[in-house]
Amino acid sequence: MNIEDSALSGFTQNDQTHPSNNTAVTKGHVGESDENVERVNWSSKTEYLLSVIGVAVGLGNVWRFPYLAYKNGGGAFLIPYTLMLALVGMPVFFLECSFGQFARLGPVAGWKAVPIMQGVGITMVLVTTIANISYCCIIAYSLYYLFASFQSPLPWADCFSWWGADETCSRTPKDPLCNLTLSDGYFEIVNTTWLHGNNETCPNGSEIYLPHQGPSEQYWDKVVLHRSSSMDETGEIVWHLAFCLLLAWLIIAAALSKGIKSSGKVVYFTATFPYVVLTILLIRGLTLEGAYKGIEFYIGSQSDFSKLTDAQVWKDAATQIFFSLAVGWGCLITLSSYNNFHNNCYQDTIIVCVVNCATSVFAGFAIFSSLGHMAHIQDKPVSEVAQSGSGLAFIVYPEALAQLPWAPLWSILFFFMLLTLGLDTLFGGLELVITSLLDQFPRLLRSNHLYVTAGVCLLCYFFGLICITQAGIYWLSLIDYFFTGWVLIIIALLELISISWIYGVNRFIKDIEMMIEERNWLFWLWWKMCWIFISPCVLAVILISSLTTFTVPTYGSVEYPVWAIAFGWFLIIFCIMWIPIVAIVRVVQAEGSALCQKISAACTSPPDWGPCLEQNRGKKYRNQPAFIETSNCVQLLASSEM
Repeated sequence: MNIEDSALSGFTQNDQTHPSNNTAVTKGHVGESDENVERVNWSSKTEYLLSVIGVAVGLGNVWRFPYLAYKNGGGAFLIPYTLMLALVGMPVFFLECSFGQFARLGPVAGWKAVPIMQGVGITMVLVTTIANISYCCIIAYSLYYLFASFQSPLPWADCFSWWGADETCSRTPKDPLCNLTLSDGYFEIVNTTWLHGNNETCPNGSEIYLPHQGPSEQYWDKVVLHRSSSMDETGEIVWHLAFCLLLAWLIIAAALSKGIKSSGKVVYFTATFPYVVLTILLIRGLTLEGAYKGIEFYIGSQSDFSKLTDAQVWKDAATQIFFSLAVGWGCLITLSSYNNFHNNCYQDTIIVCVVNCATSVFAGFAIFSSLGHMAHIQDKPVSEVAQSGSGLAFIVYPEALAQLPWAPLWSILFFFMLLTLGLDTLFGGLELVITSLLDQFPRLLRSNHLYVTAGVCLLCYFFGLICITQAGIYWLSLIDYFFTGWVLIIIALLELISISWIYGVNRFIKDIEMMIEERNWLFWLWWKMCWIFISPCVLAVILISSLTTFTVPTYGSVEYPVWAIAFGWFLIIFCIMWIPIVAIVRVVQAEGSALCQKISAACTSPPDWGPCLEQNRGKKYRNQPAFIETSNCVQLLASSEM
């Protein structure tokens, strides 16, 4: 197959000119340690590890894992969680890191290894772009709460009239009224105090429950979101969130202005600061009265090993591992593509996976110690105050913080931690989009990295404005529901099939050994079993069970309209439809007279596939036909100079 004649010219490099000044293309971003002067490398191994940890360790570690742990048997949940880490998480993580490091290309250009599956890379870029747009809105919420925390008392500490609290706002639920039938046949509405004073009880069905919102919940709905009644009512743009969103994108653009050379420095702070805050919150939480209730509820005496017989528990464990490690997005491929060729990607896999999962467990102790104190003060069971997702981050936990001495200090630390967690994840997500563009259009874009970064961030900002309207939270929840599930599982499943079955697992192992040196067959036995059979089967089971148990999403008690559900499915179809489209185009353009010949040609790597630099190619790839003329590095470099 002649890649260079492909009609999908955006997926390949078309210019072939002999490079004469390969340092000019990077405009001063090249360091002395860069072995690849055309595409640069991480300044140090530490920057790479912190960047990958920053992408993997996100908000889900704080607001989702603790909830899943207590919901699915407490400490017993760690058993399926650890098994799914070994069976699904680490194998796919190792595969993506190795693939990106070997190819030295982004998630679209890198799929020239298996041209027929290049649509998988396009799907990665589309999914990550949409997720970036919505995810940054969560950073905007964190920024708003961070700014609001610089006042005492905290505005959500009570029902203050100055921010518009109404009669339904109360720190404690209001007692129900009773529609009592009197002896003379008349009806009278009385309160609980009257009933107790007159030794009366309210007949069943006569209670009148008053609407109630806690101050933190009403502050979230009325002040922060200006939330409308449904998704059908878009309302106006919430301007204070629009300014926070703009600030968030400006921070991201500044951090990525010089690619990994600038973001690699920022992560020294953003990737480590959350651990400092979690440690402080844990120490403070353990000193609070009632903290032990939260800890016991989290993984202590509440552990229920009978839950291990429930298939839903295993599904939750696999899903959490899969998503918390950031596999399937393409971020790992992108970040690893900037590594030195002989970097030990296997060692990186072990380090990042262990750190990520340990962070999830550690965060649970910090969160539930404070929730235990909150439950103790309100004389409620912990189960009534524990939530997942944005409800934990912006309603429940802020309310818990508001009840502590020096509440503004703890609130500032908490929301600054959420900010840094979110920024780290977005650094990797935006780097994926930018890298994909630079790899596909090097002649046009590589010398204008700053403008590309600014343009991508600006477009994402404008598309994100729909998520900070009065109906914005409904859009965020809808995107989260449809995009953190089936699409990523499909991507990972196709990755495993493409590399293990089409490209060839033994060939892929030989490629890895070119980078990390040869290992014995026992070392590779486990990884081969996972890549070929175990991980694909587990992912297939999760995908099928998720589709068969589909339920219509809701936001609290608010149901989504039919058109919104249809739009969610449309987004999924729009992202994955490029996989069959590109596959068909590749087959049509492939050489061969028979269909089977065309399919075989479309599955075959082109002559220029292999390590980016000539000194790394070895006998296996250096002796391939037309290497000097068609090397992907030469093409990219030559195109950049024009």
